[in-house]
Amino acid sequence: MRAVVLREPGGPEKLELTDSPEPEPADGEVVVRVRAAGINFADVLVRQGRYPQPPELPTVPGSEVAGEIDGRRVMALPSAGGYAEAVIVDEQRVVPLPDGASFEEGAAFLLTFLTAWLPLTRQVRVSSGSVVLVHAGSGGVGSAAIQLAKHLGARVVATASSEEKRAVASEQGADEVFGYDDFAEKVRADVVLDPVGGEVFRESFGVLNPLGSVVAIGFAGGWWEPMDPAPLVGRNLGLQGFYLGRLMRHNPALVQEAIGELLELWSAGAVKPLVGASFPLERAGDAHELIESRRHVGKVVLVP
Repeated sequence: MRAVVLREPGGPEKLELTDSPEPEPADGEVVVRVRAAGINFADVLVRQGRYPQPPELPTVPGSEVAGEIDGRRVMALPSAGGYAEAVIVDEQRVVPLPDGASFEEGAAFLLTFLTAWLPLTRQVRVSSGSVVLVHAGSGGVGSAAIQLAKHLGARVVATASSEEKRAVASEQGADEVFGYDDFAEKVRADVVLDPVGGEVFRESFGVLNPLGSVVAIGFAGGWWEPMDPAPLVGRNLGLQGFYLGRLMRHNPALVQEAIGELLELWSAGAVKPLVGASFPLERAGDAHELIESRRHVGKVVLVP
């Protein structure tokens, strides 16, 4: 079978398409014939050598796929190896792909929607009348968060870096969309979901209402600055951190519960994953370059 291998950290050219042995599952594992593989920003960080918990190299990247098992259409979360024509997955991490959904949509669903849904329903309070600020609203997690916060009854404000991306965030349901240079002056929110980090993370605390919280879920725009808790205490603010990978290891039952909720929402038409671009497997480097350049919207997927 064909697979994309990363042998050493570096640029997109380090993603090498090779012929690899067919996977051999152990007890409790299954082989998914991959029809689409989602690219997540964590994959880009692994390739760059910047991921906080890097895998041993060489590795086949990819932790989200959609495909088939004995003719059944499924979505799955492998620990690695998704950039391939077939991948081994723990059978507990396989869920059905809803009828009518494409494989590309399936590869764009689980990680992005879980990363938005679990914080919005387990870590902060969101209800009718809440104001939720979603940074990077045109991205995979951002577009999912906008849809889910709207479903929960919130008024949703988003940020994005260009007019085109701001239009995408509006199409996903955002009530207002701002640039990163003016949101701090114009927004007041109860919850902030932040996959950006850096200066955006720091400025987000200034927009919070009393008892509001920032949920840090990524650092695509830069590492988080150290924080003094005194201003949080003084202003009655909260900081939450969310890392899906660790939660999947330590509380898989909670993640499975959330997956069931999300599948119901998708099947009912309440949410829909945004696929921004698809690339063949041999162009994995081009797909990574698109993400690194910040020109993509939604989820970028590979199609073997």
